[in-house]
Amino acid sequence: MNLRLRTMTANGFPYNDDLRGRFTERLKNFDRRAHDGEGLKQAAVTMTLIDDGKGQAAFILTRRTPRLSSHAGQKALPGGRIDGGETAMQAGLRELSEEINLHLGEDAVMGLLDDYPTRSGYVITPMVIWAGAGAQYSANPDEVARIMPITLSDLMRPDSPEFETIPESDRPVLKIRFGDDHVHAPTAAVIYQFIEVVMRGRANIRVDHVEQAVFAWK
Repeated sequence: MNLRLRTMTANGFPYNDDLRGRFTERLKNFDRRAHDGEGLKQAAVTMTLIDDGKGQAAFILTRRTPRLSSHAGQKALPGGRIDGGETAMQAGLRELSEEINLHLGEDAVMGLLDDYPTRSGYVITPMVIWAGAGAQYSANPDEVARIMPITLSDLMRPDSPEFETIPESDRPVLKIRFGDDHVHAPTAAVIYQFIEVVMRGRANIRVDHVEQAVFAWK
């Protein structure tokens, strides 16, 4: 860990213009991989950065309601399917508005990470968003059971990420830990690449090889 990152981690990740500028520059210089999406449905997810209320940067994770037809009750980043005529950016911002009532324009999008194809038949385009000071949001109860802000400093820990082996695949299953909880790929794939590329500045980290937990294959 370089000196600047050690200092930042020790002090947390203050939600300020300096952090936004550094993260935006790293995304600007990132040579993202787009997937052709052939045979897959298109979706967008948002890694949305907010102030945790104490001046520290956090991102928004949600728990889906148990009533949804797919991936019910699972932890997820806000996002969903791209409708006809939409760009990934438009879809991500629309889903952010629909799921957690956070209404932002395209100027809030800092950049994109690699597309990630899922076992359930989607190719996900992840975008990193800066919500801004004083951002207001609330869960849409039809889609979101709970909003869980996770501080960025909670991602910098020695026991995460984890790469597990499973009999169903020769690819490693990725798990990211935070607090006393965790999440698997595909959500973990987006978070892991964000940690490495945006937070650590390691532009060569890819995630399309990592596997999902079996429960997320459908």
